[in-house]
Amino acid sequence: MAPEVSPRRARAVLVALSLAAFAFITTELLPVGLLTHIAPDLDRTRSQVGLLVTGYAVVVVLASVPLARLTQRIPRRQLLGVTMLLFAAANATAALAPTYAVLAGSRLVTALAQALFWSIATATVTGPFPVAVRGRVVALFATGATLAPVLGVPLGTWLGQQAGWRAAFAVLAGVGLAIAVAVLVLLPSYPPATGGAARGTAPHGRRFALLLIATALSIGGFMTLQTYVTPFLLDVSGFADAVLAPLLFAAGAAGVVGTLAAARTLDTRPIASLLTPLSIGTASLFGLYAVGALRPGAVALLAGIGLAYAAFGSAVQNRMLQLAPGSTDIASAGVSTAFNAGIAGGSLLGGALLPTSGARPLALVGGLLTLAALTLLAVDAWRGHTAGPAPTAARPPTSPAATRQVTPADPDLRKRVVAGRGGCS
Repeated sequence: MAPEVSPRRARAVLVALSLAAFAFITTELLPVGLLTHIAPDLDRTRSQVGLLVTGYAVVVVLASVPLARLTQRIPRRQLLGVTMLLFAAANATAALAPTYAVLAGSRLVTALAQALFWSIATATVTGPFPVAVRGRVVALFATGATLAPVLGVPLGTWLGQQAGWRAAFAVLAGVGLAIAVAVLVLLPSYPPATGGAARGTAPHGRRFALLLIATALSIGGFMTLQTYVTPFLLDVSGFADAVLAPLLFAAGAAGVVGTLAAARTLDTRPIASLLTPLSIGTASLFGLYAVGALRPGAVALLAGIGLAYAAFGSAVQNRMLQLAPGSTDIASAGVSTAFNAGIAGGSLLGGALLPTSGARPLALVGGLLTLAALTLLAVDAWRGHTAGPAPTAARPPTSPAATRQVTPADPDLRKRVVAGRGGCS
């Protein structure tokens, strides 16, 4: 049995892991903001620096599920603490990297840490909270990831412009060390399988598989443009280098708005919470292709993409907690693999198109990919609605006492169900 976690401590764990998500996403995307600074310093092309994002994502794709399986029995306190220490060490190495190869190697280690983090963090952070509010908790946890474009990448870009790109990675190393200490202090230590969110609430293998495919397609569409959004804003929209940080801030701020808006619907309308942001993102990508040369329109559409990307990410994590056909850790590793397959595929596709076609077609190609994902999810939702209740994975038999109806005559059981208590996973 997992120890009971007080509400105050559960909230502290939520804050710590949200900050860890902030640090990981900032590190993953930082080369996007510093692309034009890293490339000349290490004597590489922009496309080669963009591969730092692609390679990072490929490592996460390949490592997420194997690492999740290898670490299933390790208490999350120790595992997350070591993960954040690796994150800190790898970013310190990146800050001191004398060559492109050393920088790429340091990001490989960071990517391994991220693969493990995203495999276990969602279930860990939602475990102590009642099932009825876990969608809201997922959104609050995701706020850290959405704040990365708002604060992390723009501040890292600004710091890189002022003090050199290495300073940004050095700061991230310090942040990672502080989070490691917080994790080791706050998280209890017990077997992961006893956590409150260790299993999906409505397991469905086929729909979960479709969710993974749609996630890879949609994230690939977003990242086809976003990996090379700096050249797009410079070459297509005609913005000056000095305003890149404020523009990235605007897109990230819209992402925070999207995440907070999603928090209001994730628990009650999980499917609409997937389809709505994906529709907004698709329209914004097509719009950016059409009117991206007009600066006011480019700013508004960039914000639409930021809002959609963040809200969709929260919706996917929440849906995973419902549809996971087995362990939510393994399912979360699958979601992380899908996300990073999209990141890798999108950044690779964008890098291939950029030298030959320029930055403008990236928005069109990205929109086509997100449209494909939107169509897949919409058709699946329609089929699920017309087919009636979805089949679920087999569950262990329960005793009649465990399955009896909760009535006013059974107040203790009713209180336990309403409270939805469970430990951290």
